[in-house]
Amino acid sequence: MEKREVVISLENVVAGYGKTPILRDLNLELERGQITALLGGSGSGKSTLLKTMTGLLPPLEGTVRLLGHEMYRLDQAERSALLRRTGMLFQYGALFGSRTVFDNIALPLREHTALPESVIAEMVRMKLALVGLEGLEARLPSEISGGQRKRVALARASILDPEVIFCDEPSAGLDPIVAAGLDDTLRRFQSLFGMSLVVVTHELESIKFLADRVIMLAGNAVVAVGTVEELSKSAIKNVYDFFHRVPPDYVTAGSSMLEWVEKQGEPKADG
Repeated sequence: MEKREVVISLENVVAGYGKTPILRDLNLELERGQITALLGGSGSGKSTLLKTMTGLLPPLEGTVRLLGHEMYRLDQAERSALLRRTGMLFQYGALFGSRTVFDNIALPLREHTALPESVIAEMVRMKLALVGLEGLEARLPSEISGGQRKRVALARASILDPEVIFCDEPSAGLDPIVAAGLDDTLRRFQSLFGMSLVVVTHELESIKFLADRVIMLAGNAVVAVGTVEELSKSAIKNVYDFFHRVPPDYVTAGSSMLEWVEKQGEPKADG
């Protein structure tokens, strides 16, 4: 199979805060046109990895390349120009509450281009149509549902036609039906525009539907990389347990204790 162009690479990266490493020995390549899911338990370093990929957290060691450029060797102006080729879908949308849906989506165009308002208006309407929210331009974020806010945030993240969109827990706070609709929209965007998506999520159904490739973190390192099918058959216990929803040992130990307590309370037979 022909190898795709690499859009993000990490070489011998150590990532952390101050002098404290959180992730060690990261060597990863993310390919163009794929949806990559980042998985891991609380404290596994998902947020640290995402910040390192998005220009927010310089690595303590190693090299991070974004779209062919060593991101942290660029000056501020060069890095800002590079990051404009990416988009960010924040966990809860991060919309400006005092601005209308239209103005939230138009903001990147107004800040980073010299396009006339007539062109901006047409682009905003097009993105709203793509996320199924035509006619809501004048609403405030407080006047639309949580799922609609996520779609507005996706429209804003994609308004500059980025090559990569980073998604931080896109399904957080959504019911299963609304989450499935957002997953479908993300997949359609990727298919229509050929962009790469990096998605941090815990939702198994989302992972199975969206992910072309999965990266799993545990114990300050990457423990598994592959397709959903490959990781669901992994010989690594915590990887296998995640994909098959196997409860942790302390839960099963607690269940045994509960069973013992219940038995103590059962009436004993005479004799």
